[in-house]
Amino acid sequence: MKASKYILPVLVAVLAIACQSEQKNKELISAWPQHGITYEIFVQSFSDSDGDSIGDINGMTQKLGYLQDLGVEAVWLMPIMPSPSYHKYDVIDYRAIHPDYGTMEDFKAFVQEAHNHNIKVVIDLIINHSSSEHPWFKSAILDKNSQYRDYYVWADKDSIADQLAKKEVSFDSDNITQWHAVNGDTTAEHYYGFFYGGMPDLNYDNPELRAEIYDIGRFWLQEVGVDGFRLDAAKHIYPDDRAKDNHEFWKEFRAKMEIVKPDVYLVGEVWANTDIQAPYAEGFSALFNFDLAFSILETLNKGVNVSAAIAGHSWNADEKASIVNNYTAGQEKFRQYNPDFAIATFLSNHDQNRVMSVLNNDIEKAKSAASILLTLPGAPYLYYGEEIGMRGMKPDEHIREPFLWETAKDDTSRTQWIKPTFTTDESVKPLSEQIDDPNSLFNHYKKMIALRRSSDILTYGDIQMVEQPNPALLVFKRSYNGEELLVVHNVSGEEQVLEGVSEEFSDVYFVSSEKNSVTRIQPGGLMILIQK
Repeated sequence: MKASKYILPVLVAVLAIACQSEQKNKELISAWPQHGITYEIFVQSFSDSDGDSIGDINGMTQKLGYLQDLGVEAVWLMPIMPSPSYHKYDVIDYRAIHPDYGTMEDFKAFVQEAHNHNIKVVIDLIINHSSSEHPWFKSAILDKNSQYRDYYVWADKDSIADQLAKKEVSFDSDNITQWHAVNGDTTAEHYYGFFYGGMPDLNYDNPELRAEIYDIGRFWLQEVGVDGFRLDAAKHIYPDDRAKDNHEFWKEFRAKMEIVKPDVYLVGEVWANTDIQAPYAEGFSALFNFDLAFSILETLNKGVNVSAAIAGHSWNADEKASIVNNYTAGQEKFRQYNPDFAIATFLSNHDQNRVMSVLNNDIEKAKSAASILLTLPGAPYLYYGEEIGMRGMKPDEHIREPFLWETAKDDTSRTQWIKPTFTTDESVKPLSEQIDDPNSLFNHYKKMIALRRSSDILTYGDIQMVEQPNPALLVFKRSYNGEELLVVHNVSGEEQVLEGVSEEFSDVYFVSSEKNSVTRIQPGGLMILIQK
């Protein structure tokens, strides 16, 4: 890098950028879905409108002004359909709303009001499996001649030994079989359920089942008005040895949905490394980059820019890759299959320990994580409560605890379906207190979102790694339409010196911590330098 390529305006630009966070959203760049910001919500924990202790759709409707003010452009709702479980990933009716959450009329009103706030609506569509309580499965398990029998996958007593020998192993245990005995009789027929017996997998070799699923998608897009779907467990429609069938199914699914809504948005959960993910890009608008999320948090915990996620779940010091290389390598592979593909970037979601807990409850590291996410390209996702520093560690219920709107005595919106272990009034400041604190994590998120949405380069630009001898600095260029920004993150807990930029060209354009000197960056600090 040559320092002479970059010139920076005076520090008053910091105030200009901060003021941009007060702009109305209509004045900010709207770039969803390829480059926009989406907010993931677990409805049960978000906002209670009727005092029954459970979050609901009307509660979300009441908070749309908050979401618009924060600057998000879409919401992704975890499952909202009737289900016997708290998480609702086992559906018993694909064309209804869980009664705890409200009615279909409530939801249609929410979608309309969200659109009035310039917020798109994406819902979880769980079509890899149904609930074992679904009428289809109840009929199929009672009657081998049921019209729904072939909606599921079966192995009879004569073939079960061969089937069990070929069984898949779930990602979180090598002792769990995916074949489940009917009524506990291990010598008789079994049904296939990748995750557990309460979630029998659907049989996509059956054309009637496929047609049923396509009609369900049409219902939500056309009759309800949602803008797209997050597709759960997309890698498991067929077993791993039928990966090509998986790819072809999602291409067909996308084509069917585009007939109904040409600009339908489909984001897939394919929890795997980039090589396995890439062929799925043809069937989706976007896929989540799990490796990148791991890399960002690992970088901040180690304090040096050398982290990498190997196979999506582990750290291997011999296979180091920077955050930037992680992104660009994935982008190159995905675009071979889909030139318009968007990488869905995130820090954590409902299946992972929360950012604050992973970062040992260090708010400065949490600010740095937000700064990195929102200065990278892609389509960023925020998990509800991430912006106020909600904490949480598995089991899953405790990474999905209630959002804190006010102090406990004043919080009429707070849900109480679970007693929180991690996000309590003692551990996390509620939104109402953070709004009034200019140095809060919430206001940092708000300013970073405004910064991103005020810049064509940060919103649309490509990215290129910049070599920097100081491993505590993450340095990259963002470029768009012949213009460039140099972005510098201090990922350590100590002040760092930025080499290669002379004092002549070193005023700060934006900084997320106090300016120290022309070439020094505070712990967790961010500098953005403008091209000459």
